[in-house]
Amino acid sequence: MASRSADSRNPSGGGSGSSPTIDAVSLAIIEQLQEDGRRPYAAIGKAVGLSEAAVRQRVQKLLDQGVMQIVAVTDPLTVGLRRQAMVGITVEGDVDPVADAVTAMAECEYVVLTAGSFDLMVEIVCEDDDHLLEVINKRIRALPGVRSTESFVYLKLKKQTYMWGTR
Repeated sequence: MASRSADSRNPSGGGSGSSPTIDAVSLAIIEQLQEDGRRPYAAIGKAVGLSEAAVRQRVQKLLDQGVMQIVAVTDPLTVGLRRQAMVGITVEGDVDPVADAVTAMAECEYVVLTAGSFDLMVEIVCEDDDHLLEVINKRIRALPGVRSTESFVYLKLKKQTYMWGTR
């Protein structure tokens, strides 16, 4: 599976500053990898009109720039992580220290700063309800600056894709 930048899951590779320039051929390579992250470079090259070596070089550049990652995406239920939730966090004062602390927690898979009712939205993946309670109650709510949390426990995952990268 391809796509999601290392830090912010922003296809441009990060926060502020200039974004890497991505041409049509690189976008086509990303699309190929999103369909199958293990697709051979030779097959990608044939599809986009480049040599295997040229594809390998472009993929490495996209990885180095943080434009994408190539990762294995699992179904949490099949690997023993039976409880998922999205948690909205309201912060008093500077949101960055709270965001950094939450980002460092292994259970927090997705962390975004938002505008609206919450300052942060955090996706948490845990073994069970007790584990989720421990993460929210003992760790997140204990962080300095956290004013409140609201949890949205997942009852059933209907769709999980990462194909937005080249639309």
